[in-house]
Amino acid sequence: MSQQDSTKKFFNSRREFLKKAGLMSGAGLLPMILPAGQAMAEPYQRKRNEAAMIPGKPVRVRGQVTSEGSPVANVAVTDGLRLTETDSDGLYELYSDGRRPFVYITVPSGYKIPLNPTGTARFYERIKPGDDDIAEISFELEPRRTSDDHHHFLLLADPQTEDMYEVERFHSETVPDIANLVPEFGDKPSFGLGCGDLMFDNLELFPEYEKAVYKTGIPFFQVLGNHDILFDVRSTEASYEVFYEYFGPAYYSFDVGEIHYIVLNNIFWHGTGYVGYIDRDQLDWLEADLARIEEGRTVVVSMHIPVLSLQYRRLGHNNPPTHISVSNREELYRLLEPYQAHILSAHTHEHEHVFEHGVHEHIHGTVCGAWWSGPICWDGTPNGYGLYEARGSELRWTYKSTGFDLGHQMRVYKKGSDPDAPHEIVANVWDWDPEWKVVWYEGSDRRGRMSQRLGRDPKSVELHSGDDKPERRPWVNPQLSNHMFYAPVSGDDRDIVVEATNRWGEVFTGRI
Repeated sequence: MSQQDSTKKFFNSRREFLKKAGLMSGAGLLPMILPAGQAMAEPYQRKRNEAAMIPGKPVRVRGQVTSEGSPVANVAVTDGLRLTETDSDGLYELYSDGRRPFVYITVPSGYKIPLNPTGTARFYERIKPGDDDIAEISFELEPRRTSDDHHHFLLLADPQTEDMYEVERFHSETVPDIANLVPEFGDKPSFGLGCGDLMFDNLELFPEYEKAVYKTGIPFFQVLGNHDILFDVRSTEASYEVFYEYFGPAYYSFDVGEIHYIVLNNIFWHGTGYVGYIDRDQLDWLEADLARIEEGRTVVVSMHIPVLSLQYRRLGHNNPPTHISVSNREELYRLLEPYQAHILSAHTHEHEHVFEHGVHEHIHGTVCGAWWSGPICWDGTPNGYGLYEARGSELRWTYKSTGFDLGHQMRVYKKGSDPDAPHEIVANVWDWDPEWKVVWYEGSDRRGRMSQRLGRDPKSVELHSGDDKPERRPWVNPQLSNHMFYAPVSGDDRDIVVEATNRWGEVFTGRI
């Protein structure tokens, strides 16, 4: 079935599903539990934008932002290009046109993230002008009862489910792992980011993603990935339509505590493929959005395709290919220069830290690993997700392996596991960056630092090498990684311990 036929089938089945059940269905087994403070809403009806605006026709959008009956001032309101702020009465007004589908706000610090009944963030509304070409759109915010300066968030890269087998693994492996982790945050606010490729082209499965994030009990924002779009369309803008129907705008910002969060859409579909690219409207919007943020503040930017993956260097190429990097990244770096900026990305199915132009980019191992072919990504990083903690303006992070505790930060292999290093033990320390120290012990004797160099994870070689491996995705191959460590061992390797210390002094150990 082509994606076009699949999408038509999806909308027909979706209408019938919603007509019968609203949000809930007996077969869905979605628990009747809402995040704390969230009241049960009316059955959630999703429709195509029946009141579509005429492209280019001016629309006057106005409204108010309030909280518990009082106005909220200085809230950014945008249509994705023009940006204004609410006045002292919480009022705003901006002029939009038929090319802009949404008006939305930057949810300010101190307020809860508004939710759709599915648990996804609802900070937006469709622009539907009346006969007088005026759209009245207001927003209501709920204040937090405790400070959000200390908060947590999760980054889920590439759930990328293509069929019900993969959906079941997402629901039975990833979701319970998150649900068990969230209570550890206590009363600290938390949220999630689905960092693109929520689907693997099968957009009919978006409701399964919604069910999954709903069961985690925390609000989720979404990033558009290259597998979350329509292909048989006339333009890149049209390719985003189904994503819009479920999750709203593809780029936006919000504040939690002292940190300013930004989500960007860097998927540009040109009819026969895609490239990483941030279009002019987004850059103009981003410049206006950042103009409100004081210099030196911590800014976290999420997007699907890495701004710069160093995979090309590991493969011996001269330039980064445009399908795994952002072709106009220099302009983004320029806009982020005044800030303590982190970029969070996904897409490559490997884990990597990149430091460029004063920006720290975190490229994440994926929820689906090597496309749900087994328990690891093709660089050996376990299936998992990013865990972040913010205390004021300070950001800390770790990689959470699905099904393991937070101490699971490496895999150690016996001497000779890498045929190119027959006398050396091997350790894969997947969340390594240059601030880490990795040493090895033989018995109680500290032998020194291990050598960090390019290599392939032996488990990935075992699972992914060969014309028929892995069975579900035979095109997956073990990849060179820069987080492999080696040490020579002359004798028995049974008493070997590897110790890795991260940039905050936390110590992790691993044994063969």
